Amino acid sequence: MSIIYNYVNREIFKNFGLILVVVISIYVAVDFFEKIDDFMEAGLPFSRVLSFFLYNIPFIIAQIVPVGLFLSILIVFCLMSKSNEIIALRSSGISIYHLLMPLLSIGVLFTILLFFLSEVVVPFTTSMANKIWLSEVRKERLYTTREKNVWIKGDRKITHIKYYDATNRLLHGISINYFDKDFNLVKRVDAKTAQFEKEKWVLVNSMVQTLDTDTRSYKVTFHEKQVEPLDFSPEDMKRAMKKSVEMSFKELLSYIRKVEAEGYDATVYRVDLQAKIAFPFVCIILCMLGIGISVRGKLSEGIPLIVAYGLGIVFFYWIFNSFCVSLGYGEVLPAWIAVWVANFTFLCFGLYTLMNAE
Repeated sequence: MSIIYNYVNREIFKNFGLILVVVISIYVAVDFFEKIDDFMEAGLPFSRVLSFFLYNIPFIIAQIVPVGLFLSILIVFCLMSKSNEIIALRSSGISIYHLLMPLLSIGVLFTILLFFLSEVVVPFTTSMANKIWLSEVRKERLYTTREKNVWIKGDRKITHIKYYDATNRLLHGISINYFDKDFNLVKRVDAKTAQFEKEKWVLVNSMVQTLDTDTRSYKVTFHEKQVEPLDFSPEDMKRAMKKSVEMSFKELLSYIRKVEAEGYDATVYRVDLQAKIAFPFVCIILCMLGIGISVRGKLSEGIPLIVAYGLGIVFFYWIFNSFCVSLGYGEVLPAWIAVWVANFTFLCFGLYTLMNAE
């Protein structure tokens, strides 16, 4: 059996590597031609362009691992079925369930790999890629910290935003500092919130401190609502905010606790936190589903059809999972149900196909 296991594993890894190389090459090529004008306009040296794409590769790998593994299993068993190797195994008294052991081992291995990528590699590389794109290509003046505080440097002005609610386009804990040419503070505006209305930021419950040049003291005024000319839009804020994918599980959990302790809504981040756990397990589920579908004797029409069939199943999973996650974002479903329901549904489907595989 070890010879058969080694053969199956070798073929799966070979096809997975081929799929990975093809997908990464296509993605990088398309992304390069889409962004080449931006790179040239920014005068970015080739070394930084290369770094940008290299930093993006771990994220691509993390996204393609489950799909690539699933397609590899379908292709390998499709070829084995066409060459009557499956029939030969059954004729020798070898149950198809014996092949589950190496496949599930591969599924567990890829699940661990995906956890490692998502927890250690992807947060760092994605953050570096976004830093190159925003600060060196787009010349953005927005900077974030690990706690998702946003600092915006303008012409003699520095703005700090404690938290941004992208769903409601609402700023929380905003402070705007104005300086003179000698970098002396001449005015400070603090507001509890700021809402984007009619293409303008409206500050709510604000306090304005203005320097009196004669007395060198600050005059303080309070406003229920005031329009403040801020030179950034909600779209700029959304780009600047550190994404969940740029944080590890520990960082995201710490951020959620901090946000909720300060009274803000962290539903979106709780869904993303659960997704960091749920997504890697799709490797095991697709392994079970792949072998269950492949050995039913209905997929011997050829590689193009099997690839199309596999992509169709993956696309349906993606649509169903995205729909459930959106329900979680909208608080229609609890976070853990929203991200696990697709996995559970496809796990049941995989078990059903396995039980009817012989």
